[in-house]
Amino acid sequence: METRQKTHQSGGRERTISEENRANEDEFRVDIERIRFSPYFSRLSAVTQVIPQAGAGTVIHNRLTHSLKVSAVARSIAIGLRTADAATQRLVAELGGCDPVVVQAAAAAHDLGHPPFGHLGEQELDRVARDTLGLPDGFEGNAQTLRILTALDSCDATARGLNLTRAVRAAVLKYPWTRGEWRSEPSRPPEEMPRGVGTDRATGAQKFSAYDIEASEMRDVLSVFPGIARHQQTLECSVMDIADDIAYAVHDLDDFYRAGILQYTSVSAELGAWLDSSTQLAAFDSGELDPRRPGHALELAWRRVEAKDPWIADAEAFRASVERVKRDLVDGLLAVPYDGGLEADRAVTAFTRRWIDRLKASIAVERTPTIRSGHVRLADEAWHDVVVLKFVHSRFVLDRSDLAVYQRGQTRIIASLADGFRAWLDDPDDAARAPRRLLDSVEAATEEYRQLRADSPELFEKGGGAEVERLGRSRAIVDYIASFTDAQAVSVNALLTGTSEGLWEAGRGL
Repeated sequence: METRQKTHQSGGRERTISEENRANEDEFRVDIERIRFSPYFSRLSAVTQVIPQAGAGTVIHNRLTHSLKVSAVARSIAIGLRTADAATQRLVAELGGCDPVVVQAAAAAHDLGHPPFGHLGEQELDRVARDTLGLPDGFEGNAQTLRILTALDSCDATARGLNLTRAVRAAVLKYPWTRGEWRSEPSRPPEEMPRGVGTDRATGAQKFSAYDIEASEMRDVLSVFPGIARHQQTLECSVMDIADDIAYAVHDLDDFYRAGILQYTSVSAELGAWLDSSTQLAAFDSGELDPRRPGHALELAWRRVEAKDPWIADAEAFRASVERVKRDLVDGLLAVPYDGGLEADRAVTAFTRRWIDRLKASIAVERTPTIRSGHVRLADEAWHDVVVLKFVHSRFVLDRSDLAVYQRGQTRIIASLADGFRAWLDDPDDAARAPRRLLDSVEAATEEYRQLRADSPELFEKGGGAEVERLGRSRAIVDYIASFTDAQAVSVNALLTGTSEGLWEAGRGL
């Protein structure tokens, strides 16, 4: 199986002299080394995962520590598939294989495209890209990841991109489509749509893994997986996606407990009230449910899950998961406030290890999965567990007003940066003094749009060369802002708005 898999997936490198000299090296290990040594990877240590590290110390995950843990979980799942029963191993081989090093590499790379300030920063950069900069496919962190791997980063073999194998590039395609292709798709109910697409046809897919300028790259990468249906992830991508879900659901709760954000009283009241009153709550119309009342928010969450994922959502399994989370997380871990001592740390570690081990061992492989799932997925019970854990995460952390105030301030920085750089590049008397990296990016992105216009003229309006140049400038600005750390975004914005007094320090590295 190993030999067949590697000959099937490892193609796609540009065979330069330096690459030929690597003939005796494991091609997938070359890939993971290039990703881990990338400055885009190092940058993740200073990018927010969910809540900022400032004021909470090193107990809070950043994008880098999250990526490392996703990588470890993904590798463990892939190794587990190698020791599965014979029928599962045959199916895995037929669908293109699942190499542990490939899933490690994909997991290490999966968040490279995230901009400063977490998920709200991503949403704001997308809005700015579309509304302010006029990019039809806006910004998306997953698409930015593919762009970094194939165009923005560089290595000793190629000036643009890391020259990775097709297997690794395919394994980061969580949403293997472009934004625009869904605008022409026939209307379907949500339960018949892939996860992440959304329901607004006017703006296209909410989540996608390739911009129009990387669409041909994506098609080429997926062409070597004939057993994978259109709009489906490769097996290795599915494993990475599951590992991401597990780390997000468990390790982030670890963060919130240590930081004192996740409180026993509020979580216990919500889960306990729903368990005690689920029959009565089920009789309410959705408009009658008030999320401010204990149990109501969880009932609304269950209804959303049941509507979107009827292929797996099960009322009894959901209730069992709520009971399990209440028993182990709420009445177990949260019942004792975190005091920073050794005993408290051991309790957190034991909880995290117990749940990680359980979830990563609960894996199912399917030949023909539903459109809302992958060939590799969490088994039914574990799937419901992750839904409940994510609810706790969303309800008691992401929905907090104090976090919302902080994040809204950060989104203003994203918008200000876009306005500032656009005005600078549009100034004929001063554009040449813009940062060298930004100017180089404008030149490269403009050439990409020029080639796209030659290959796919239907994607363009009648603006001719002027439109190509505008799109190149806009994409370069988005690439530039997305490459900042949180602190860089703050300091560069201060420079652009004239509020910084630290010229040389704040401007270093532009």
